[in-house]
Amino acid sequence: MRDAQITPDAPPVIPPDSRLPWRKSVRVRLLAIALLPMLVVMPLFLGAVVVNWSTRFDRLLIAKVNGELTIAHQFLTRLRERSSERVEALGASAAFARTQATGDAAAILVYLETERLRLGFDFLSFVSADGTVLSSPATATPDPAKWPVVQAALSGQARTEIDIFDADDLAAISPELAAQARIMLVPTKAALPTTRTEESRGMVVHTATPVATGAGVLMAGILLNRNLDFIDTINDLVYPAASLTEGSRGTATLFLEDVRVSTNVRLFENVRALGTRVSVAVRSTVLDGGQVWLDRAFVVNDWYISAYEPITDSFGTRVGMLYVGFLDSPFRAAKQRTLWMIAAGFAVLILFSVPLFLRLARGIFHPLEDMVATIARVEQGDLGARSNSTGADDEIARVSGHLDLLLDRVQERDRQQRNWAKELNHKVDERTRDLREANQRLEATTKQLVVSEKLAAVGEITAGIAHEINNPIAVIQGNLDVIREELGPDAAAMKTEFGLIYEQVHSINILVNKLLQFARPEEYAGVIDQHVPGDVINDSIPLIQHLLNKVAISTELDLRADRLVAMNRTELQQVLINLLVNAIHAMPNGGALRLRTTNRDLDGVEGVEIEVADTGSGMSPDILNNIFDPFYTTKQSEGTGLGLSISQKLVTRSGGRIRVESEPGKGTVFYIWVPRADDAV
Repeated sequence: MRDAQITPDAPPVIPPDSRLPWRKSVRVRLLAIALLPMLVVMPLFLGAVVVNWSTRFDRLLIAKVNGELTIAHQFLTRLRERSSERVEALGASAAFARTQATGDAAAILVYLETERLRLGFDFLSFVSADGTVLSSPATATPDPAKWPVVQAALSGQARTEIDIFDADDLAAISPELAAQARIMLVPTKAALPTTRTEESRGMVVHTATPVATGAGVLMAGILLNRNLDFIDTINDLVYPAASLTEGSRGTATLFLEDVRVSTNVRLFENVRALGTRVSVAVRSTVLDGGQVWLDRAFVVNDWYISAYEPITDSFGTRVGMLYVGFLDSPFRAAKQRTLWMIAAGFAVLILFSVPLFLRLARGIFHPLEDMVATIARVEQGDLGARSNSTGADDEIARVSGHLDLLLDRVQERDRQQRNWAKELNHKVDERTRDLREANQRLEATTKQLVVSEKLAAVGEITAGIAHEINNPIAVIQGNLDVIREELGPDAAAMKTEFGLIYEQVHSINILVNKLLQFARPEEYAGVIDQHVPGDVINDSIPLIQHLLNKVAISTELDLRADRLVAMNRTELQQVLINLLVNAIHAMPNGGALRLRTTNRDLDGVEGVEIEVADTGSGMSPDILNNIFDPFYTTKQSEGTGLGLSISQKLVTRSGGRIRVESEPGKGTVFYIWVPRADDAV
């Protein structure tokens, strides 16, 4: 027990580098209180507002282009409806019925050409009930039966779709249409690589309707390739004058697959970007995935806020895209200007407000620093230090006066405590001297008592084992000899079993001797022989096989070590069996048992490491600290607590080492390292 000593000779001294100086700490804290809202809270709040505004700004642009796509889609839908209405009206007209009734093909062709020009179609055809096709204009007639719109009309249902006519179909109608549809491909950055050099197919608004007389169908179409009136009308509807910010421009495009076949996007100043292609990302989303694109996209040579939607033909195949969008850079520039204005305004606010806050804060922390300096002098031992604050009669001045009053009282009480402490220390020294001497005698007596009790227990256990085990074993061995003599030649069939029994009887005798060796190790010494540890493991497994069979425990052997070790074979087997039995007891519900041997050098000495691992319940750190202590056991009445202690003595005596790793619920691993026979000490 330590001496109790009271030494109030001086106040505690705080090392100068143990914490920040009071002067700096007070100043920093007050400045933090004054400037935190302005320099931290407001920037964070402003940043959150700016981020939210920026996100909403971007969403507003996307919502805008989405609405513009809706207008373009409605125009294209209206174009299809208008084409259908015109062809249906023509088929139901009395003039067409009168012309058809004449049966004169030339008159019908003249009538079709007149109506085609009046109604604005690129071609107009009449398919009679017997399959005859009259078309205007036509140098040859493509097969109309391959189109679903015509098949629907032949069934009595008018239908309008957007279909893709190949070059031969267009040439059959009119060489001028084939020439209008042909567009040379322009290499485009970010587009899907292709070996094609031109697009010769045509995207056609395709209409077919049955005639009123029921004697056939009318088929008409409008080619959208290079149809600049069509695409410029969409652009004027979607982007009227002053609908965009200054510097931006709106664009509209019709794609045949990923090729621009009708557009007002400019490749150069007065050159439309016909034949350029869309980016891979947009093509994958719209054409391949069938989804609407609403995002920024690179269009020919600049970034646009873009909207794309797929176009489907009469066969249900996605054959193109409708696009609208506007130049992104003016909106980005306006957004940047707004952000710079916000940042500049905040900087000006900081520039004028921070000096004002600092001036107000200085009138607070100067008096506080004086009080803190006084406290620091007192801590250094100057009990006569006082702040003596003068000035305004405010809260800080009153606190300073109370501080001086308290310091006066502290100084008086310190003087009294010094006198009391001297008397108390003298009495404590007298009382604790006898207690220390008595405590030392008690500790020595307790140690001797524990050693005596353990030695007595070991002697009693040793004598009991020698008497209770050796005599029955002798009887067993004698009776085995009698049985072998009685069996005579028949005993040869049981040679293996008799050999195992003799071997285990011998092992029991050795175990008894080891227990005696634990009590008196100086009187015993095992015979050191040389062997491969893997052979000992293979011999030990059958001895515990009956325990393995009781529960579902799998065994894994990985015996790679080939070095000979210098340890008594029986002693090594005793250590292994003890560890194996402990592992089986730790897995009452089954598990896995792994035995591994490897060649391993330890501290420059060659040897073999034996690993015995289980997947049982594991051990806590408290148990791990005591498992090698004699008589320590967690099995209550089922064990004596000597197994691991004896195993440690056997391994250590052979120059080896034994250690254990375990965690509750994760199993246990014992590592036994034994030196090589040539390196054994």
